Amino acid sequence: MKQLAFPFRIDRTGRTALAEPAREVRELLEQILFTMPGERVMRPTLGSGAAQLVFEPAGDQLAASTQHLVQAAVQTALGDRILLDSVQVAVEDFMLSVTIRYRDRTTGGAATENFTVQV
Repeated sequence: MKQLAFPFRIDRTGRTALAEPAREVRELLEQILFTMPGERVMRPTLGSGAAQLVFEPAGDQLAASTQHLVQAAVQTALGDRILLDSVQVAVEDFMLSVTIRYRDRTTGGAATENFTVQV
């Protein structure tokens, strides 16, 4: 079943864009990573606050903080949709890289999503 695409947009046919299930999970993960807790009025607990960490000094502490924040936020928001296998965070040359490995609870399919942000 397809869901609304994020960010909301119009497709080339002039209709509301929809996302395939695999793409939808990636978009949900992206929302969790780059949303601050409290930013959404109707879902104040959604988000990891990882975007705020780009203002912190890059290093092992940033990687560890980000890993814990992301893991907790993903399990809280998407625990019913995916089974989180691992969250890996690396900081190199002012780039924060987050790799999330998970399995879809409905299909059992494994996937890996990578997100990179300049710090």
